[in-house]
Amino acid sequence: MIPMKASEIAAVIQGKLHGEDVTATEAAVINSAEAISGSIFLAIKGEKVDGHDFVSDALSRGAVLTISSRTVEGPHIVVADVVLALGKLAQHVRSNLLNLTVIGITGSQGKTTTKELLTSVLSSAAPTVAPHGNYNNEIGAPLSLLHCTEKTKYCIVEMGARHKGDIAHLCTIAQPNIGVVLKVGTAHLGEFGSIEAIAETKSELISSLSTEAIGILGTYDSFTPQMAALHKGKNLTFGEGVECDIRATDIEIREGRAHFDLVTPEGRSAVGLRIVGLHQVANALAVASVATVLGFSLDQIASGLSTAESHAKWRMEISELPSLVLINDAYNASPEATAAALQTLVHFAQERGGESWAFLGKMHELGESSDADHAGVGTLASELGIDHLVCVGAPSYGAKIPSDSATTVHLCKDKAQALDIAAHINPGDVVLVKASRSEALEELAESISDQWMSSWMARVKESDDNS
Repeated sequence: MIPMKASEIAAVIQGKLHGEDVTATEAAVINSAEAISGSIFLAIKGEKVDGHDFVSDALSRGAVLTISSRTVEGPHIVVADVVLALGKLAQHVRSNLLNLTVIGITGSQGKTTTKELLTSVLSSAAPTVAPHGNYNNEIGAPLSLLHCTEKTKYCIVEMGARHKGDIAHLCTIAQPNIGVVLKVGTAHLGEFGSIEAIAETKSELISSLSTEAIGILGTYDSFTPQMAALHKGKNLTFGEGVECDIRATDIEIREGRAHFDLVTPEGRSAVGLRIVGLHQVANALAVASVATVLGFSLDQIASGLSTAESHAKWRMEISELPSLVLINDAYNASPEATAAALQTLVHFAQERGGESWAFLGKMHELGESSDADHAGVGTLASELGIDHLVCVGAPSYGAKIPSDSATTVHLCKDKAQALDIAAHINPGDVVLVKASRSEALEELAESISDQWMSSWMARVKESDDNS
């Protein structure tokens, strides 16, 4: 963060300063445990936790200033709404960093992976700030911006939305120079009511861009390319069609990972991704588009994509256990993301020669189409030839699978029953675990791993005893 005196911050956020006019030199935090010397502590009152109760802890760890909605100990600024104050402060800092390039990313899926790939590519050339974890809302996006200093060249901002107008609000704060829309899908369909409403909300990123800014649009759905009409400045498209400005061709899968030729206006170069899944090609192309706009060479981009790795927890996280591949993708789920994960599972199983096991929990926020969407994913699993579909508290996955399907459907009321089914997994098999975040299926993935390792060690011991 750029150093600011408390009185200056108070003027920006329209609050009242109490106590010493200290200077804040480090970014704001919402978790007192993350406070460091010179930082600002945001005392946000949530549904379950009140940040005001942790002011003392933040001060003891080095925080010099608190922004609060009531009087607390130490230097502090009282405002009516701490979250709105955070946005005002971030907007001020962003406006004063004239050499900073902000890249806004939105889409129904792929934001975090794209962010991680882009961070890897950009940070190899210049100081880059990117959000940690799932910082993509009215709190997370401003916090990311406040980590920028005069030395920061690039700042990547994820932009999620729960309501119409959310992304437009984030754009007033972040003022993106580049806006990327990955794909419009059915995630959060229950909240928005229709995919058209989701598309309209995602399009707020493009319609908010200045004429000097650049829009980057995916071609993986019918809505995103049409957003070009909302921006009077330059737009680029990415995808797999010959009409795309940035595209992939000659795509193939090796050990679950995509290899392709990247084609840009500069030419053509081979890319081999280290992250798993055919669907990662789209995310890589989005990164290539941003890097192209920023003046990176084709060789820089291809090399950067080929060496980048994702460290996002529970997102296509591959565990190479003895004679078993476990894919933990339990962070979140939508029909499109689950379909992509199932296709990855099939690729791994075909290469390994074992059976495929899909442990699927409920996909949330799908509204009235929930049962149909779950049934559709189950039908896809059957069509793909998944050997075992384990429905964990979500029987609707198996509702429309034909009786003569080669897919064996296991209906489990909870994770404990699913773990019992997992005892039948054999050496050489491949396992996928996926569900919406609130289902906490990462616990099942961990249990399957532990159960497998115990079983494997028992086999090894038995083999040693018999030899």
